[in-house]
Amino acid sequence: MLHGTVHPDFARVAETLRRILSNKGPGGAAACVYHRGEKVVDIWGGTRDVEGNPWQEDTLSISFSTTKGVASTPLHIHADRGQLDYDTPVAEYWPEFAAEGKGAITVRQLMCHEAGLYGLDDVVEHASEMLDWEQMTSRLAAAKPRHAPGASHGYHAMTYGWLVGELVRRVAGEKPFSELIANEIAGPLGLEGLYCGLPQDQQHRCAPLMAAAMEGPIEKRRRASEKLREGAERWGSRLKKLGIRYDPRESLAALVANGMEDLDFNSEAFRAASIPAANGMFTARSLARMYACLAGGGELDGTRLVSAETIARASEEQNRGIGRVIPVSMRWRLGYHRVFAMFSRVPSGFGHFGFGGSGAWADPARDLAVALTVNSGVGTPFGDSRIVRIGGAAVRSADRR
Repeated sequence: MLHGTVHPDFARVAETLRRILSNKGPGGAAACVYHRGEKVVDIWGGTRDVEGNPWQEDTLSISFSTTKGVASTPLHIHADRGQLDYDTPVAEYWPEFAAEGKGAITVRQLMCHEAGLYGLDDVVEHASEMLDWEQMTSRLAAAKPRHAPGASHGYHAMTYGWLVGELVRRVAGEKPFSELIANEIAGPLGLEGLYCGLPQDQQHRCAPLMAAAMEGPIEKRRRASEKLREGAERWGSRLKKLGIRYDPRESLAALVANGMEDLDFNSEAFRAASIPAANGMFTARSLARMYACLAGGGELDGTRLVSAETIARASEEQNRGIGRVIPVSMRWRLGYHRVFAMFSRVPSGFGHFGFGGSGAWADPARDLAVALTVNSGVGTPFGDSRIVRIGGAAVRSADRR
């Protein structure tokens, strides 16, 4: 059973979510859609935990890489204010970043994954260190790129959040990143569920992640990680012999750190840390409202976050082709990627999907914004068919309206 409200023109979105929840077993989800500044879908259903407690309208869930789109938005807000320029070297704002020949890396290259700093295992000795902002940002500032800046692109699956997060902190007065999200986005738009660094008094709202691959005895998970690395080594060698330039070892370097299986993604400590590439705790309602503002030229209900001109620059395609980390062309924008929607084309769309199945995006051409949050399944680093199906239903509904 679904709860919430749906405009009749967007009934197919509700039907799509109903089918998703009926096919996936335990777990819950929420979807929200804005069209022409109007909230036309705001629905939720399923269960929030293994005890079978129902998903509530204010339930928060971890959204992994969907966080990157949220984390990028404050940087565009400050660029719009003239506090930084996309083609200026990052080191102009963050002097320590110039180490190891990185002085020429621009903000643009950082935001479209061309900086060569995607190697998580280059800067992390154990995954538990990812909860320490100062340690992560200082190590990234001292790190050596894996390739010449701008010569290639490789998805900064985990490192992107600290890189962009620290950059915006440097131009915004070095406030905690969680405060930047609250002050620059959540506060002005009146959002009740947009966190990257969850306060203690909001922990009770969280839907625990339910994913079999990330549960079970620690020994079993460690062995699974070992097999993953062994497989990457084996396939990396085979693909190289075949002349295929994609190397799965680069993917592991970007996505997995030693001891990752030891992390408890449902712990209060993990939720309270700011990991802007991976641990945003969101409601679909808040994600959709943020992207509705961007889809509407930077303004929603009389509140302007950013100019339409800056949104146009931020959403301009920066590169094509497969990258060094994932064999899919994401057509990177500045902090966002292309939109995938079932049976639909969204060429002007931009946003970010996440491991675990979540996703959120804006389409200025249609003045449309879509968001999905979930707490079960893992999918790929860019979500799975659920966000693609919800997005396709929303696009087709908007086009028929």
